[in-house]
Amino acid sequence: MPMFRFAGLSGRVLSGCVPWAALLAILLLQPGHAMAQGAVRSVHADWQIRCDTPPGAQAEQCALIQTVLADDRPNIGLTVIVLKTADKQIHIMRVIAPLGVLLPNGLGLKIDEDNIGSAGFVRCLPNGCVAEITINLKEDADRKLIDKLRSGKKATFIIFQTPEEGIGFPMELKGFSEGFDKLP
Repeated sequence: MPMFRFAGLSGRVLSGCVPWAALLAILLLQPGHAMAQGAVRSVHADWQIRCDTPPGAQAEQCALIQTVLADDRPNIGLTVIVLKTADKQIHIMRVIAPLGVLLPNGLGLKIDEDNIGSAGFVRCLPNGCVAEITINLKEDADRKLIDKLRSGKKATFIIFQTPEEGIGFPMELKGFSEGFDKLP
């Protein structure tokens, strides 16, 4: 299974990046449930652009967000947050999975029937565990990922509670392309 590239770009610090823990604190509402806060700037099908100013930040931070619940387990949810770094050069996709996820297996992603790969979890917070993928649109592999998200109908994010038990979170991609383009 191919691997996504992770935030940090091979150890490089993302210059001008708003402290993501502060933004997550703003974007997550309840423990155990990753619900977004902040002002809704626009709605693009199942995706929303939400904006807020993290404590200590100079400027407002906006993110493209969608939260879904597992079909067979309505108490287990997953949130996808796409945002730009403060210097607007790199996009970051953060996926917040519920606590109790099996960390070594990482987060899997399928777009329609295409197995895209997996990304590792970078840390756990009181609201869930975070997988993070950097997206540099100057790189072919990253552009291909965004193109698949733009043209696909459904993304399925997969977490594991045991090595044998995967839980898929189907997420509609309708509106992703428009929301991605309008992300300030």
